[in-house]
Amino acid sequence: MVKNEDVKNGVIFPAGDKNEAYQKFFVGQSYLNGLVNDPDVNVGVGNVTFEPGCRNNWHIHHDGFQILLVTGGEGWYQEAGQPARHLVPGDVVVTKDGVKHWHGATKDSWFSHIAITAGTPEWLEPVDDATYNAL
Repeated sequence: MVKNEDVKNGVIFPAGDKNEAYQKFFVGQSYLNGLVNDPDVNVGVGNVTFEPGCRNNWHIHHDGFQILLVTGGEGWYQEAGQPARHLVPGDVVVTKDGVKHWHGATKDSWFSHIAITAGTPEWLEPVDDATYNAL
């Protein structure tokens, strides 16, 4: 059973198109809707939607940060060396400069968050299936 299937239709913001530009940094299918595309604003803001089981690779934001505002479904957030945190709508995650982390949907639920991002991302290895499936 897939939970929160209505998330794919956009609970607050539309899911956007398939996230083909960043597909190589994800396991599974994600969608991206850029919400702020102003060249005079040095912060990216986008609605990211994950199909069940989808997650991004481990990554680090250099010279910046990332704030996640969970808007739909159920997901995971994990920093290297820390236990994974189960996320639901209304949760807020602040990732500080230089912290290795990943985020994505649970195995059986769609998941959506607004990502507010500054700095330069360094994309790393995928979250392996054994780690993910143990959650």
